[in-house]
Amino acid sequence: MGDVSHTSLSPLPSSDRADVAARLRDALLGASFTADGLLDLLGAPAYAALARSETVPALRATRGDTPLETLVRLFLLQQPVPHARVADVLPVQDCLESGWLTRAGTDEVAATVDIRPYGGPGGEDWFIVSDLGCAVGGAGGIGSREEGVVLGVGGASTTLAGITVRTPVSSALDLGTGSGIQALHAAQHATRVTATDLNPRALHITALTLALSGAPAVDLRQGSLFEPIADDETYDLIVSNPPFVISPGARLTYRDGGMGGDDLCRTLVQQAGDRLSDGGYAQFLANWQHVEGEDWQDRLRSWVPRGCDAWIVQREVQDVTQYAELWLRDAGDHRDDPAEYQARYDAWLDEFEARKVKAVGFGWITLRRTAAAQPSITVEEWPHSIEQPLGETVRAHFDRVDYLRGSDDAALLAGHFRLVAEVVQEQVGLPGAEDPEHVVLRQHRGMRRATKVDTVGAGFAGVCDGTLSAGRILDAIAQLVGEDPVLLRDRTPAQIRLLVEQGFLEPAE
Repeated sequence: MGDVSHTSLSPLPSSDRADVAARLRDALLGASFTADGLLDLLGAPAYAALARSETVPALRATRGDTPLETLVRLFLLQQPVPHARVADVLPVQDCLESGWLTRAGTDEVAATVDIRPYGGPGGEDWFIVSDLGCAVGGAGGIGSREEGVVLGVGGASTTLAGITVRTPVSSALDLGTGSGIQALHAAQHATRVTATDLNPRALHITALTLALSGAPAVDLRQGSLFEPIADDETYDLIVSNPPFVISPGARLTYRDGGMGGDDLCRTLVQQAGDRLSDGGYAQFLANWQHVEGEDWQDRLRSWVPRGCDAWIVQREVQDVTQYAELWLRDAGDHRDDPAEYQARYDAWLDEFEARKVKAVGFGWITLRRTAAAQPSITVEEWPHSIEQPLGETVRAHFDRVDYLRGSDDAALLAGHFRLVAEVVQEQVGLPGAEDPEHVVLRQHRGMRRATKVDTVGAGFAGVCDGTLSAGRILDAIAQLVGEDPVLLRDRTPAQIRLLVEQGFLEPAE
């Protein structure tokens, strides 16, 4: 791939010099320019501020001239640094020739890209390359408003990486790769990785991210959505953090899909079904419209392609004014001429009004290709705290879907169950009361769900250790509380089904 540049975006380093990328990587690691090394040098507050695009605390923490301070000023804070000081740390001539550095003034050099250390899930030291000043999106506003600007890792990227199912697969597709973070993760557990993007600059930066992280190269293809994928190509895993922002017009490639409303997310989800291998997963972040007179859950159910199970989780809802302000700030528009800001804001509200949109939801969509006659579609709202990574929780959800789909009430009563690890029981009631008003089971891992159960449900869950069948446990409880065992067997399977569905109980076999 040749060098790609836009008018006011800096020319990118060559992606054809693997030898230079390897030497640069060794030098960065040698100076402890890693996630752990930065935390040690800067301290937690300044390190966290960097993730919000705030650089003042880090500037204050790097006034010395150690190799690590030099690299932080060069690649994270985009400050020119004396040539002689950089030459002590990096293969400076190679970096100048291949475009990682450029001359600034008579005796200084500057970085041409932002390089941010990123700790992989297995302790790997990775480096995410992005355009200058664009290592993270968010409150600080992006460093450039060029249409083709490429951002680094923001909260959305890490969320998607955390929820992705990480079982070993033969093929994975990262759709809209951006700076390459999802492709980098996928390369650890997929034999073959394809990464696509509409923006050629993003593909170039992905190649740099992979090379600098010491990861295998992937198949890079330019084009929109599934265009670069052949009709007969299928994948075991598809991931996408797409340009999901619902906006009037397409100003910024990384965030504005250019389709009306939430059509881009809908199209992506609907077309993914045909691209999945049997049992394969497709996982997306998405925004969706809450339209007057329409149930948002029905809207999302209509997106799910035939032959796929789905689990859709709405994490957040914003009214249209909050939503417009969030993305105007993201682009730094709040720092513009007030009249121009107001005009842009008006345009967003006009767009929403025309579409009868009153709010926008944000969340995750997971599809799994299934041969089942009756696919399972779960759409829920879960704004509460969770524990990342959630990939294993997502995989387990679909395992439970398979189990419950194949188990009638008789099979449930004959089944053996275990209470999932780290589930605790809480009794809720007035102080001094003899019996609790109700009992709550609470998970301390994964989705961290809580569910109310009656005394039978609590007693049942409490003794589930896989040794006795559900029916035998219920018979013992019936004897204990003086209830008819037949009636108890009749009314309890629905509760067992719910406890399994929500991940409180798991089949012991």
